[in-house]
Amino acid sequence: QVQLVESGGGLVQAGGSLRLSCAASGRTFSSYAVAWFRQAPGKEREFVGGINWSGGIYYADSVKGRFTISRDNAKNTVSLQMNSLKREDTAVYYCAARIRGLVVSSDMSNWDYWGQGTRVTVSS
Repeated sequence: QVQLVESGGGLVQAGGSLRLSCAASGRTFSSYAVAWFRQAPGKEREFVGGINWSGGIYYADSVKGRFTISRDNAKNTVSLQMNSLKREDTAVYYCAARIRGLVVSSDMSNWDYWGQGTRVTVSS
């Protein structure tokens, strides 16, 4: 069993930066794939990016070049550095983990564990 807790959300002006963290419990976290999803008001949850157990990283086109995912297995954390934020990045951001850690899937149904989310609001 893995528990995920996101932190780092808040209010930021367009063009600014935020760093989100996902802290995980569990001794085998390093073997999991971890992803970030987001859900804007009135919209479906969407894939932002993810990292597999071996460090392979994948991003949605909408955030490529602006967002960076990293993991620190010693601290059981995965971070999402968000730069050049836009109003359309406003959403609740969730981290998710899956046991089969090689594949980073953009399909929500393929993820085994979810955090409670952290809200990011980008103002103009």
